[in-house]
Amino acid sequence: MKKNLALSCLLVGLLLTFSVSAVAVVLRNVVKLDSEFFPSFALSGFIILILAIVLIVAFRKQLEYRIAVPKFNQIWKPVLFGLLTSLVINILTGIITTAFHGKIEGHPALMNASVLQFVLFTLILAPVAEEHLFRGFLQNYLKPLGDKGITVFHRRISLPVLIAAFAFSSSHLGLLASGVGTAFMIRTALFTFILGTIAGYYQEKYNNIVPAILVHMAGNLMGMLPVVLLNVLKNYM
Repeated sequence: MKKNLALSCLLVGLLLTFSVSAVAVVLRNVVKLDSEFFPSFALSGFIILILAIVLIVAFRKQLEYRIAVPKFNQIWKPVLFGLLTSLVINILTGIITTAFHGKIEGHPALMNASVLQFVLFTLILAPVAEEHLFRGFLQNYLKPLGDKGITVFHRRISLPVLIAAFAFSSSHLGLLASGVGTAFMIRTALFTFILGTIAGYYQEKYNNIVPAILVHMAGNLMGMLPVVLLNVLKNYM
C-alpha cells in the first residue's frame, strides 16, 4: 500500500510539473507580445509562477509549503553555495570545452538582454517562478518519499530533493530547440541539477522556499553576469 502511494505520488507530481512546463512553452510560442522589453522567456516565467501557485493552493493539504523571511544564518550559506556552484561548473566546463576546441556559448535568451531585463526576468522572475514549481510544489508533494535518500559530504539528500532537481534540470532540455551546442547543454544540465539539489536541500532543511530562491538567484547571477557585461560593452564599443 505504501509503495503504491509513493508511486502514485511520484507519477502525479511529475505529470503535473511537466504539464506546467509544457503549457508555458506552448503559450510562449502562441502568444506574441507586442513589446521589445518583454522577451518570450519572461512570459514563460509568469505562466509557470501562476500555475505553480495554483497547484500549491490546490494541494495545500498535502504540502508543507512555507514562505517566510529567513534569518541571516539561513541566507549566507545558500547564497555562497549558489555562487560557488555556478563559478566552479562554468570554469571546469569552460576548460574542458576549450581543451577539446569546442565553442563556449552564452545563454541564447540573454545574448541581447539589457541589464534591466537581466535583473527583472533572469535574476528575479525565473528563480521565483521555477522554485515555486520544482521546490514549492513538486519537492513538497513528494514528501512521502522522504525516508529514502543518499549521503553526500555528510549531508543527507532526500529522494524528493533529487527528483525535483532532476526534473528541474530536464526542463532545460528545451534549449536544444534554440540551436545550442552539446557542450552548452551538458554544462546547463549539470549546473541546473547541482543547483537544484542545493536549493532543495535548503528548502527542506528550513521548510522555507526563500533560501531555495536565493540559491537560484545566486547561481543565475554568477552564471549570466559575463553575458550581460559583454552586452553592455558591445553597446559602448
